[in-house]
Amino acid sequence: MNANAFRYLFDYHFTENLRLWVEYVTLLPFELFIKDSEYSHGSVRDQLVHLISVDEIWFSEIRGVPSLEPLPPSDVDDREVIRTQWNRVEKGMQEYLVILRDDILFEKPIKEPEEDQVLFVWQVLLHVINHGTDHRAQLLRQLHDLGIKTTAQDLIFYVYDHP
Repeated sequence: MNANAFRYLFDYHFTENLRLWVEYVTLLPFELFIKDSEYSHGSVRDQLVHLISVDEIWFSEIRGVPSLEPLPPSDVDDREVIRTQWNRVEKGMQEYLVILRDDILFEKPIKEPEEDQVLFVWQVLLHVINHGTDHRAQLLRQLHDLGIKTTAQDLIFYVYDHP
C-alpha cells in the first residue's frame, strides 16, 4: 500500500465523477434531475450532493480542517452551484493527495467524532473511493430507471485506459 496507489485510485474516482456529470447529469432534464426517489438519498440531485458532502467531510477530517456546509435542498436548477462546490471539494482533495506520503497512510489524524479516531488514513481513503463507487452505481441505476442509457464505471476499464 502506498500513496501513489491512492493517487491512482482517486484519479479514477475524479474521472468517473466527471464522466457521470458530463455524460448524464448536464443532459438530464431538470424535472428528472430533481425527481424524488425512495431509494438511498432521493433524487439525482440529492444523491450528488450527498456524494460531494461525504468526500468533503472525510477529507476535512483527515486534514483536521472544518468542512464546507452541505448544499441546502433546492427546487431550482442549481447544477452550476453544485458543480462549483464539487470542483472546490475535489481541488481540496487533490491538494491533499499531492502531499500524501506513504507514512501518512498509517496515521490516525481524526479527532472527532470519537468513533473515527481509530481509523488510519488509508482506511478513510479506501472508504471514500468505495463510497463513491457505491453512489455512482446507485446514480447509474437511477438514471437507467429514468430512461437514460448508461455505461459501466468499473475500475478495470479505467485501468485499461490508464496503464
